[in-house]
Amino acid sequence: MTQAPLFHVRNKQSAASGEPPSIDGNTPGRYHAYFENAQGEQLIFIYDYDADTGTLYHGDAGWDQPCPVKDGTCPELVLDEAETLWLRACWLAATELRQRSE
Repeated sequence: MTQAPLFHVRNKQSAASGEPPSIDGNTPGRYHAYFENAQGEQLIFIYDYDADTGTLYHGDAGWDQPCPVKDGTCPELVLDEAETLWLRACWLAATELRQRSE
């Protein structure tokens, strides 16, 4: 097996969005997901199984402003329909994996 990255993406947000997070998708105990909306805005969702928490990074809202995700929603941000559906799908996938491991 090769150790080459499976997925790599560059920051497409403007400098005003701040420094993008450096996320290692190989971190054990975490679920990771990436989305880019129709406007090219980038979103990253991370679910931490040990802490039982979800976090959303939204480049347009500022990379340095991670938002908590509760039950598949992010009350601190106004998300469009596609972003909302994606986040809900991420939550379901992450929590389904959590339930299987219990």
